[in-house]
Amino acid sequence: MKNAERRRKVGVICLLALALLILPGCGAQGVPGESSPGGSAPGRQEADREETEMPGSARNIEVEINGKTYAASLEDNDTAAAFAERIPLTLQMEELNGNEKYAYADEPLPSDPAEVGRIEAGDIMLYGDDCIVVFYKSFDTQYSYTRIGRIDDAEGIEDAAGGGTASVRFVPAD
Repeated sequence: MKNAERRRKVGVICLLALALLILPGCGAQGVPGESSPGGSAPGRQEADREETEMPGSARNIEVEINGKTYAASLEDNDTAAAFAERIPLTLQMEELNGNEKYAYADEPLPSDPAEVGRIEAGDIMLYGDDCIVVFYKSFDTQYSYTRIGRIDDAEGIEDAAGGGTASVRFVPAD
């Protein structure tokens, strides 16, 4: 009796393990030979991913700080893509530490924070998942950020940022 019960339990465990191995293959790709709702054929996941990435021009934006405009480039990541969907965007950014301006987003952005080691003037970063930061001075840091983008030529950014609250507008480049 004990052997029969033990064999049944082992059999059930084996069936569950087999089901766990088989089920993930049925999810995103569907039935072989059929198209997905988006119209792409199975096996095109890599191509579909490329088509959903931001085109080169969408990665170019302008950042206006207290009336002075700078060309900027967005990173190629989920955070920057989600940020790009929100622009044009104007933020009243507060002063912090004599080297950055920050403002909280209305809704969180995808984040993947990493220790960056060094901040460069012109870096546009995400702290946590909702704090957008524009740095106007370079310095070493131990904090973790998710990169959003970078002002291409940050010359004069410290003067433009001023000492208090700054009006910062992010817009698509022409």
